[in-house]
Amino acid sequence: MSLISRLPIACLAAVVPVHAFAQPVEPALSAGDTAFVATCALIVMLMMLPGLGLFYAGMARSKNALSVLTQVFAIIALMSVLWIAVGYSLTFDTDTVLNPVIGGLGRVFLSGITVDSMIGTIPEYLYVMFMMMFAAITPAIIVGAFAERMNFMAVLIFMSVWLLINYVPMAHMAWGGGWVFNVGVQDFAGGNVVHLNAGIAALVCAIVVGPRTGYGSVMMAPHNMTMTYSGGAMLWVGWLAFCGGCALAANGFSMLVMLNTMLGGAAGALGWMAAEWRHRGRASTFGVLSGAIAGLVAVTPACGFVGPAGAIAIGFLTAPVCVVAVEGVKRRFGYDDSFDVFGVHGVAAVVGGILTVIFAAPALGGLGYAEGRTMTSQMGVQVAIMAFSIAWSVVSTFIALKVAAAIVPLRTDTETEQQGLDIAQHGEAAYRLDDASYASHAPAGHGTVPAPGMAHLSAAAQSTD
Repeated sequence: MSLISRLPIACLAAVVPVHAFAQPVEPALSAGDTAFVATCALIVMLMMLPGLGLFYAGMARSKNALSVLTQVFAIIALMSVLWIAVGYSLTFDTDTVLNPVIGGLGRVFLSGITVDSMIGTIPEYLYVMFMMMFAAITPAIIVGAFAERMNFMAVLIFMSVWLLINYVPMAHMAWGGGWVFNVGVQDFAGGNVVHLNAGIAALVCAIVVGPRTGYGSVMMAPHNMTMTYSGGAMLWVGWLAFCGGCALAANGFSMLVMLNTMLGGAAGALGWMAAEWRHRGRASTFGVLSGAIAGLVAVTPACGFVGPAGAIAIGFLTAPVCVVAVEGVKRRFGYDDSFDVFGVHGVAAVVGGILTVIFAAPALGGLGYAEGRTMTSQMGVQVAIMAFSIAWSVVSTFIALKVAAAIVPLRTDTETEQQGLDIAQHGEAAYRLDDASYASHAPAGHGTVPAPGMAHLSAAAQSTD
């Protein structure tokens, strides 16, 4: 029995977006579905803020912790406004001759949408907000690649251009009725559009922006693993809503999706731990967190197509591959992907996309393939679409970086970088220093103003950063 025949149409929002259906009858509002998706949207918001921000800020050196938090916060705010202004329309308005690649402008600033507009059994305003979370978090993920050296204004310009020429067309092609949607790729919750896309963009950014000053010779260890742990835990919780909400319905299928997502993260944590134990003789906190994220990325495309055993296998098998990417490939080629966005998101998305097809097989507990598809034919589609996604991300990210560089300097100067972006670009510090130390780092006019902070660090501890 095919996947399409086994699942209710209302549960296939991420596989076959609701916009693509010609509804024979006017759908009725479901209070349960609306409450479920609204709750998922709010949890995904917490996944971004403070989750992603804390996860990244803890990995930065203390002198750059606030800059990372500010970049993530500002990107999410900016992307949300751009999504309402033109992003949603260009993603889901199909009334355009360019529909295979990009949507139209019929819904600019949500024109034509009212409180009575429906997508399936939920209000369209809720659908707009839920999809806005995806549009906001995808570019924010890229921050981890160029952290600690990119100019703040350049970040905002780059992300604005990137959203419009990268994410929006990618989302339209995959979810808004474009050509990728029509070839039937198995990607339930954004393995390509979100994670592979952001991972490849991160690699391009790391190469174009260049390494941090002193990279390879100066200690650049995470300054606060407790902060990273807190953010990583919030990411895991948020991921359940990220994937589960894509079903757009509160039913057994959405619960399977959430269970699979949970198991993918758990197995990824165990897989990374096993790899560390084998090669280092111990498991690290950072490794457990990274493994969970790798497993969650890998299960994102699979969570609506596989069974629980398949989700566990996908997470456990993916994590060691990401260890190799982070520990071996990065060192071999020497690029400075600050927080290993490519090594985790990009690599895990590729491995997860391939394993999705394998564990979707009914013999392995999966839900099968579309009518007429075999594992071999589905794998061909899967690999081809991932290759296209990689190419699109490389080209569009490079263009967006060049546009930003043509307007403002792409990265900070050496003095600013050594001083730290917190003080130099934002006039604040993440941690309270003694007055003399803060005055020596503060810009003009701030020498006598106490630095806002979360805890006391000695000047000696701060100077190691």
